[in-house]
Amino acid sequence: MEAVIDHFGINCSDWAKSKEFYDGVLGFTRQMGFGAESLHAPRPWPEYHPGYYGAFVRDPDGNNIEAVFDGA
Repeated sequence: MEAVIDHFGINCSDWAKSKEFYDGVLGFTRQMGFGAESLHAPRPWPEYHPGYYGAFVRDPDGNNIEAVFDGA
């Protein structure tokens, strides 16, 4: 299965800080850097549906960012 971005929308108050954050995050590094605050560690989320695996971080503007593997 290919990795794809399903959807996202971004509002930011500091373009330079957000650009650095998203350039790093969307570069698919495996590091929790770039000012991300971990909200939920990677784990299955069966309450969403079978095969849903996700992790959640907060960006510098406080937006909840979710990275998902949808194996269903």
